[in-house]
Amino acid sequence: MKSQDPIAKNQDNRRKSADEYRLTIEPESPEDFSTLKLSGIRHNAHEHPLLQLDALHELARYLMPREQCRFVDSDLQIDGAFKHASRPADGRSIDEVFASINESGAWVALYNIEAHAQYQQLMWQILEGVRPLVEPEQGQILDAGGFVFLSTAPSVTPFHIDRENNFWLQIKGRKYMTVFDWRDHEVVSAVDVENFIVNRRLENVRLREETRERGIETLTSPGQGVFFPATSPHMTRCPEQWKDDGVSISIGVVFYTERMRELARVHQFNNVLRKVGIKPSPPGGGRSDGLKAPIGRLLVGLKRRFRGYRPPPGSY
Repeated sequence: MKSQDPIAKNQDNRRKSADEYRLTIEPESPEDFSTLKLSGIRHNAHEHPLLQLDALHELARYLMPREQCRFVDSDLQIDGAFKHASRPADGRSIDEVFASINESGAWVALYNIEAHAQYQQLMWQILEGVRPLVEPEQGQILDAGGFVFLSTAPSVTPFHIDRENNFWLQIKGRKYMTVFDWRDHEVVSAVDVENFIVNRRLENVRLREETRERGIETLTSPGQGVFFPATSPHMTRCPEQWKDDGVSISIGVVFYTERMRELARVHQFNNVLRKVGIKPSPPGGGRSDGLKAPIGRLLVGLKRRFRGYRPPPGSY
């Protein structure tokens, strides 16, 4: 009888174990939690079999041919461009990368892990547990995704913004996460947020020294994490003095909602107003959102039909 492939056997064992595992995520201060701001959370995802280092190594093997692994140069700066590539600059294989993952300065990210069926199920399992926290303010959760970051001190993830809401969970080691208020347009201007949502442009989204103190820095360890809303500027760091700690692993469980779609449509409408010389108010600030959003949706439909426009995820 032909023996089972060891990797497949390990995946089967983890699937059985994961099916029996009960994930929990809860706010540190339930009475103060809101999807409109940064909130501390507690979780037990760090114990899940699919989020252990050997399981993530196998996931990386699956994602690498799909160009869903990301690698950075060693000179990455927290206030610089978030430049990453789908192949290591030194030509190493994914197995070689993981063999040295505990070495100082290592950095690899696994993007859109929901492409793997087991991890898609895991992302939805996590989000099913937080629906009561999210949907009263945001409406229905529409999509689920995940990004895993593995890094060893000294390392950083540069200042940037994302389209999705994020339950960011520390799995192994420790990491500093700094988050800024998504409504603070002194940190990232309304125009630059709009350009990101509508046109995928991030070139002006940079950390500036004069706004650094506006962020809230949180030290997270396994079982801890934060929630932050879409377009909240954020960055991470593992400082030099942690270089003997080994690899730090965190996962962003990300999702869109009905409310986020509405805000994205407002961005689309505002983008048109700006082109004709009108300075619109940013979304999220008043009842005008309800008037702008349907027009923004219509404009996207027309751009898709007549100009071949492909809106970024979450901006339909």
